[in-house]
Amino acid sequence: MKIKAKAKPEFDKYWYYRNSVQAPDNDVQFLRETYKEIRGKDPVTLREDFCGTFAISCEWVKMGSKFKAYGVDLDSEPILYGLSHYLPQLAPAQRERVKILQENVLNPGLPKADVIAAMNFSHFIFKDRSVMKSYMHNAYATLNSGGIFVCDVFGGSQCYEANEEATEHKTHTYYWDQENYEPISGNALFHIHFKPKGQKKIEKVFTYDWRLWSIPELREMLRETGFRKTHVYWEGTTRSGEGNGIFTRSEKGEDCQAWIAYVVGEK
Repeated sequence: MKIKAKAKPEFDKYWYYRNSVQAPDNDVQFLRETYKEIRGKDPVTLREDFCGTFAISCEWVKMGSKFKAYGVDLDSEPILYGLSHYLPQLAPAQRERVKILQENVLNPGLPKADVIAAMNFSHFIFKDRSVMKSYMHNAYATLNSGGIFVCDVFGGSQCYEANEEATEHKTHTYYWDQENYEPISGNALFHIHFKPKGQKKIEKVFTYDWRLWSIPELREMLRETGFRKTHVYWEGTTRSGEGNGIFTRSEKGEDCQAWIAYVVGEK
């Protein structure tokens, strides 16, 4: 469900973020269908790591009374936003099935789940291979039997050069700004800017200091941390060459300037 715009006394960065880059209804549909494709049955529990405002967790429990969600994040600011903006939109019974923990995703003993998801490339914050493997090992240990771990990944030649891309929306313009890419470390710096209609551009609303991991690297680390199988879900394209939002399992991608995919590990 889209959050309708309201008059606000100050700039609401999370509203602009959700209405620029997030589609929680599509995310939960993909997670549910992917689990069903692999396991032949519905998942029940989701753990949304790096959950931020936990919009995906809220969308998960809307699917039915059996669905439960856990959100895990270290940052109190987006958690508080979700508690005041998204959680109240759920029915009382739905709210009872959402549990939010202000915890480190590396901590052992996190809630177990059928699906553990790291979305919006948030796991790219782990730049060191040993730390990323520690995270994947913890995800494996806290998956239910037969569970799946899902993370997204992006790449393409456009990701190796400084560039800024603007996307027009009815209420604002969204900017994805890649400041740099350093090839020896694989590290890159990104910013999100917004320009509300009729207002000045607001620079560096969000900043991401990431390592750009590749699909083969992620799959190798998943196998090294115990996952018995890995899969890649590649996004299809429209006639104009743009991503169509439909992800299918594939072992061969396309040489695109920019692409998005999901990497899935089976326990």
